[in-house]
Amino acid sequence: MAGVDDSSDPIESSPDLENQKKEIAEAMNKPLVKVGQDLNNPGPIDNSSLFEADGCTLKDHLIDELDYTLLPKDSWCKLVSWYGITSDQQTLSRKVVEHGMFVKSCKVEVYLTALKLSKYSDPQTFVTRQFSKADTVGHLVSEMKTIFNIPEDAETRVWNKYMSSTYELLSNLEYTVQDAGLYQGQVLIIEQKKEDGTWQHPSKSSSSSSGVTLNSEHGTESSNPSRYSSYSSRGSWGYDGLKSRSSLPGLTGLGNLGNTCFMNSALQCLSNCVPLTEYFLAGNYKEELNRDNPLGMRGEIANAYAGLLHQMWKEQYSSVAPRQFKMQVGRFAPQFSGYQQQDSQELLAFLLDGLHEDLNRVKKKPYVELKDADGRPDGVVAEESWHNHLQRNNSVIVDTFHGLFKSTLVCPDCVKVSVTFDPFCYLSLPLPVKKERILDIFLVPSDPLKKPTLYKLAVPKMGNVADLLAVLSKEANIPKDKMIVTDVYNHRFHKVFSLSESLTQILDRDDIFVYELQHSKPESDEDDYIVLPVYQREKRARLTSYSYSSSNKALFGLPLMVSVPRKNLTYQALYCILLERMKRFITLPSRDMGVDECEADVEMNEDKSEDGETEDCEDRELEKAYQNVHVNGDDNEDDNKNSQIGDSVDLHQNNDIRTQIKGKARKYLFNMVLVNSYGSTDIQVLEDDGEPPKLTARCFLALDWDSEMKENCYNDQLAEESDEHQSVHKKPASKKNSIALDDCIDLFLSKEKLGANDPCFWRDKLDTVVSFPLRNLDMSAYVINKDQPCPIYDLIAVSNHYGGMGGGHYTAYAKNCKDSKWYSFDDSSVSPVNQEQVTSKAAYVLFYQRKEIEHQESLVEKETEHDGDIDMLNDGL
Repeated sequence: MAGVDDSSDPIESSPDLENQKKEIAEAMNKPLVKVGQDLNNPGPIDNSSLFEADGCTLKDHLIDELDYTLLPKDSWCKLVSWYGITSDQQTLSRKVVEHGMFVKSCKVEVYLTALKLSKYSDPQTFVTRQFSKADTVGHLVSEMKTIFNIPEDAETRVWNKYMSSTYELLSNLEYTVQDAGLYQGQVLIIEQKKEDGTWQHPSKSSSSSSGVTLNSEHGTESSNPSRYSSYSSRGSWGYDGLKSRSSLPGLTGLGNLGNTCFMNSALQCLSNCVPLTEYFLAGNYKEELNRDNPLGMRGEIANAYAGLLHQMWKEQYSSVAPRQFKMQVGRFAPQFSGYQQQDSQELLAFLLDGLHEDLNRVKKKPYVELKDADGRPDGVVAEESWHNHLQRNNSVIVDTFHGLFKSTLVCPDCVKVSVTFDPFCYLSLPLPVKKERILDIFLVPSDPLKKPTLYKLAVPKMGNVADLLAVLSKEANIPKDKMIVTDVYNHRFHKVFSLSESLTQILDRDDIFVYELQHSKPESDEDDYIVLPVYQREKRARLTSYSYSSSNKALFGLPLMVSVPRKNLTYQALYCILLERMKRFITLPSRDMGVDECEADVEMNEDKSEDGETEDCEDRELEKAYQNVHVNGDDNEDDNKNSQIGDSVDLHQNNDIRTQIKGKARKYLFNMVLVNSYGSTDIQVLEDDGEPPKLTARCFLALDWDSEMKENCYNDQLAEESDEHQSVHKKPASKKNSIALDDCIDLFLSKEKLGANDPCFWRDKLDTVVSFPLRNLDMSAYVINKDQPCPIYDLIAVSNHYGGMGGGHYTAYAKNCKDSKWYSFDDSSVSPVNQEQVTSKAAYVLFYQRKEIEHQESLVEKETEHDGDIDMLNDGL
């Protein structure tokens, strides 16, 4: 589309809204003016790049709007009617699936659930099929009958097999895959009724112990082999791997249902919090279920957790599958409904909040007006805050985990001080680590004879591009307003950064180039100069009939950023600016390249110039530009390519060369074409027709070289050379091996000055080792209420995380209250560990318990007297 230059005042010349709508509608209905090369038909739709080698399985970690685009069915059909689809592919359709119970969310189900299907008579032979979460169990049964050639009217049962020999009957055919809790790789076995009317799988009458079922309405347990039963090798119903009678309670593993190690880790830690576990095991929670709490989950989370604790502490199972618990969690928290890796602390936070609201003794929450301290003593304000908190929140979770911390805010303008005591359930402690990162960047100087230089810069981790330029400006002694930061990928500008963009968007693997400009960056359309991005392209033969419009032109080399005048810029002046910018690595053509042939390519039309003085002036302009460009006149072409370029040639002292250049001045080394930002599509070919090129701040320019000219005039080796700044060889400061937990607490309590744009998140996991005590963590220095018993804490559990953010593996260490020994919980595996192993860099969530809380066979009392105990660390953590 052609640009419009309107020098009139934009405010006065703007039409009213109705006229604007009319003009836009008219413009949209006009046919677009085609410029540049014609676009070829892109050919039939080919989605093969989205699939694995088998052509059926989607590749992992595909990203919406980057790897693929979601389209409505009508749009897809229209595209297929226009372009067609490759013969070996089918339409890739997906359903919208609703998640959650109270908090509803709809998502396009890009990845289907792959299930392993088998026949009961041949359980070792599997057929893998993919199903939507919205598909019903009845649909699965029908598909399995077709796959295994079972008559449609035959009576069958489908078993959900997990944990080696554990079977669950899927009896409700209306359940969806999501409702049934089926996960990726789940094994389903179809059983056909025998001719004598009996089933091959043992019935309940042959069981010696029935399966465990949790009644969500009343929190009771019942026998129901059709839902929670399993078949062991001994022919009895029960869970896989019975423990010996001498095994201690609480040493039960949790089966991994598919990326659920985060949940298993949090559950194992929480189950070893003795006061809470005893409260549930004794059934005390039943009398405090608050099913009518609008903020709760109708008591179902509390029931599900109680049932799971009963299996872990009261039964004799070596491991259990927390499927029903996970299903209940997924109903109320859609983020945990799938089988993707999540965060153990986030699951823990949801669970504690859910248990609190399900067990909240306050049936109707009153309105409580919060008051500021107004100079009153801390003890008075704290007691008042705790009383107000209990007015609305009173549960076993509050008894066990809640506390208050003092928050002091000082207004920087009016210097008013606000003191509040805020409730907390857990503390998220910061790590006193270095808040800087080392970033590799290349500085491309404006001096064309200088090479790009590699810098290693220490920049704020959570800073922005302006911070990067401030550091580079100090190192390179270049004004910040004369630099522009870019991400170069595949010989083009992948991104041009604004000053306000966060440095977290720059990855360590990105190639960051900062260009020094000859003039300050333009701030408005009134500036005298514009910044022009420039690509290098080599003309090549077209390979296929379905290639893109400029696929015969391959990008190469490092792109350029040049400042050019906004007005009165001629074609030759632009050419000379670019020639000057590249003079370090280009040479003039040798004599043996035919002059006639060169002139036939791009020729200046002398007849158009009636003013001989103007023509001579333009020739002198070109001649002056060529003076600083080296001439390749050596007859030995190979030696000439490998040699370093010599000094510039004085054209006025070498008549032969000047004659050559006067002849060659009619032929340019390259053509100039306006292109899109990718450099893949031509928009307009610039011509030397006497008219100034129409350039704007949003233009991208490509320099098109033919292969012969590039080979003789463009030195790839010199173009790719770079220097290294002294910062590259500077030794990094030695890292501190570990930090103490007290340092983290001190940093949490330290004063900080917050800005409006201060971010509060990290993109990378910190692997700093934190040393924390296993016993006698003394918090007395942080506690205001000195009348309470000394707050000394012992470690009881640790949630560990191995790997990076968004992935990895979770385990747990926990101290069993029966034998006071440490154990490792790795999904279904439980093993003893030395206490020295507990402290590691994998530690993520620490559970501390106050020493005065000891294991008791009896439960804590139903009502707990709150006496204003204001510990800085959780009472139960």
